[in-house]
Amino acid sequence: MPGRIEPMTDFFTERLSTYDEHMLTDIEELPEAYAMVARLIPPDAQTLLDLGCGTGLELERVFELHPDILVTGIDLTQAMLDRLRGKFPGKELTLICGSYLGRDLGERIYDAAISFETMHHWTYAQKSTLYADIFKALKPRGRYVECDYMVDTQDEADRMFEEALRLRAEQGVPDGEFYHCDTPMTVDNQMRLFKEAGFASVETAFRRNGTAIIVCDKI
Repeated sequence: MPGRIEPMTDFFTERLSTYDEHMLTDIEELPEAYAMVARLIPPDAQTLLDLGCGTGLELERVFELHPDILVTGIDLTQAMLDRLRGKFPGKELTLICGSYLGRDLGERIYDAAISFETMHHWTYAQKSTLYADIFKALKPRGRYVECDYMVDTQDEADRMFEEALRLRAEQGVPDGEFYHCDTPMTVDNQMRLFKEAGFASVETAFRRNGTAIIVCDKI
């Protein structure tokens, strides 16, 4: 973790020009993970919620398999949303600049929801509320697919969380301000959160290096 942390929107805006290349070349398992997330979306899905959609790298693979799917994307960084929209002329996109935390995601709207490398910035309590909101936003038999950075041991998770707290205190970051700081959880804790949110089936579909994909189905 760096010696200083930056506001989330500043962090990603400043790295926009290199973001796609970094994700596709510097983290060796991610190209396969992008393709797998797309394959895990139910074939008959017509509506998709993409949380932390960034520049839409995951949507490149999604549209290959689901060319007519209607996408709602939420991201904190307007520059990334602008890049995403420019990639997909003619697609049905509803793009929202803002936080998905604490946002009313609706009820029984989406056939599927996805997130890709965004959830490792939040606390257990924040995720607990968010996953309940995702569960509510999905239609019956809807599916949520999360690809994220997860760690192997609780000791590692605890160390990273404590370091994040230290850096926020050192820089005087107020509670509730979104700063880029990694606080990943273990796969077991992630799965526990999904089950607590109400998902009937929770399975790990992919695990390589620090990346895991978990599939959550609603009855």
